[in-house]
Amino acid sequence: MLESLKESGDGRMGQGTLQMESVSPLYAQIMERIRMDILQGIYPVGSKIPTEHELEVRYTVSRVTVRRALQELTAAGLLQRKQGKGTFVSQPREERKARTLMGFHDACRETGKKPSVQKLRVRELDAAPEDRKRLNLPEDAQVLEIRRVLAADGEPVILEQNHFSMAYAWLENASLRGSLYRALQEYGVQAEKSIYDLSLVAADAEEAALLQVAEGTTLLLAEQVVYDQKGRPLYTGRQLIRGDRYTLRI
Repeated sequence: MLESLKESGDGRMGQGTLQMESVSPLYAQIMERIRMDILQGIYPVGSKIPTEHELEVRYTVSRVTVRRALQELTAAGLLQRKQGKGTFVSQPREERKARTLMGFHDACRETGKKPSVQKLRVRELDAAPEDRKRLNLPEDAQVLEIRRVLAADGEPVILEQNHFSMAYAWLENASLRGSLYRALQEYGVQAEKSIYDLSLVAADAEEAALLQVAEGTTLLLAEQVVYDQKGRPLYTGRQLIRGDRYTLRI
């Protein structure tokens, strides 16, 4: 989907270019086009985007589909709807002073280890109440779940599960076998700050098999909300970490 966007002349939202047979819902494809136009400066901060009717005609979709896309982008903080005036690109929040997060790949290289990733699954599912709260999503929102095993020198050390709003549906087409932070940076998104809740849990049978430990082994559970460079919630994460093989730095 992203490749077709990059090939579309001046980069503006293409007319009638939605991929009807794509696994990505139509509203998510519209979201991606608007998001890319904002990142590329086609719609600068404070500018008005096309009306619901104009988008409806442009993409030959229902008003419900267009409205869903705009609602999700508004919930993600990219757009602001003004009663009687239309929908505008939001003013970014004041950036928080926080150090740049260090991703798993960089942490491995600092210690002389070779990182690798096994992608387990990428799927869309209904957002749980906790995700809706932390990501500022509407009641009927969906999230994109990415589940991976991170290994150092070939040994699995982290089982991670991240939930993104559908504003990041384009991640379905990313390889995700490298650094997640770098995949986000390629599209102008920087993971800047993370808030963790830490606890200890016992590995169940599936988790133990994926991390190559005995069932019941004590693992460090890190539940987090990651924020982007504009202070907006980027994703929620759940990491199960082998404390005997990896140190989490906060």
